[in-house]
Amino acid sequence: MATIDLIETAPPVDTGIVEKDGPPAAQAGGTLTIDLGALAANWQTLRRRATPAECAAVVKANAYGLGIEPVVHALAREGCKTFFVADLSEARRVRAAAPDAAIYVLNGVMPGSGPEFSVIKAKPVISSTVELAEWDAYCAASGWRGGAALHVDTGMNRLGVSINEAAALAPRIRAENHGIHLLMSHFACAEETDNPLNERQIKLFREVRLLYRGIPSSLSNSSGIFLGDAAHCDVVRPGVALYGVNPTPGKPNPMRPVIDLKARVIQVRSVTRGETVGYSATWTARRATRVAVIAAGYADGFLRASGSTDETPGGSALVAGRLCPIAGRVSMDLSTIDVSDLPEGAVRRGDMVTLIGDDLPLDEVARGASTIGYEVLTSLGRRYHRVYRRD
Repeated sequence: MATIDLIETAPPVDTGIVEKDGPPAAQAGGTLTIDLGALAANWQTLRRRATPAECAAVVKANAYGLGIEPVVHALAREGCKTFFVADLSEARRVRAAAPDAAIYVLNGVMPGSGPEFSVIKAKPVISSTVELAEWDAYCAASGWRGGAALHVDTGMNRLGVSINEAAALAPRIRAENHGIHLLMSHFACAEETDNPLNERQIKLFREVRLLYRGIPSSLSNSSGIFLGDAAHCDVVRPGVALYGVNPTPGKPNPMRPVIDLKARVIQVRSVTRGETVGYSATWTARRATRVAVIAAGYADGFLRASGSTDETPGGSALVAGRLCPIAGRVSMDLSTIDVSDLPEGAVRRGDMVTLIGDDLPLDEVARGASTIGYEVLTSLGRRYHRVYRRD
């Protein structure tokens, strides 16, 4: 009788990698690592701060550039039950990822788009009396009772019915059962804790809420959550804080970093004193200089405004563990970094440099480009090799 040797095999190693996307790492100009564990921890931090209010999640703009599907999966696993998106195409993707979630479409109902809301089971955020009339007509004709939100403008002056319109609509909405499932408004200056407009908006929204008793309400975005209990209402809607941006500028960031971005060095070259680097010759070498050329530019979301000139410094990158300044303009596919202060041979072709992460946090990168973390995140390109981790 033949014998079989039993070979004891080790259990598979959990690398923490959930999925990968984009071109293979060896072919990409850079690698974007997204820590879904940190994202989930950020949601839990905000949820605890807002309790007993429900903590929803804003995943518009492809989850602020990080990918709707993996972000929604991660948040749904944590217990998030309500998502806000900008348009129906985003709502469709959220529905596929979270079949039982409540989905609100912030841009509301486009003419003729009512049937799609029924198919996706999404709720429009109604922002005008004209839009409300169109939605009512669709619901009456179709029998759809999936609900909607009513947006009241308390000071942003962007979208929303006016305070007077909200007051006039309240008796009819309550009497005729228009299916308004949420009353909402939006802070204009929540990140500025001392701005008097915050208190004014809280007061105005409180007065409107009294007219819509029994309907849940929502006012706070990421920064609004840190304005205190009076701003929380029934549902909070964090967005950018979930992805690691500081919702309390000027104070320590209570959020964990979510992204790490590295780009590949494709050449290290010498520039003699007095020569210029990059388009329009805006940056001049003041000494014998070494520059590292990296395979990332504004087409990849490494913002053009991060570049520098002879008069104005720009952003930086971490090269061999040291901050080094961007030299000259960021171009479409390439950027140049002044590595003259590094030891000879410290950086070579094929090395990776850090554009976001470690000692170069997202908010600092945004400041170097004279912008905000929102723009940096939502500009991240699709040419990076993307790695999603859960730890």
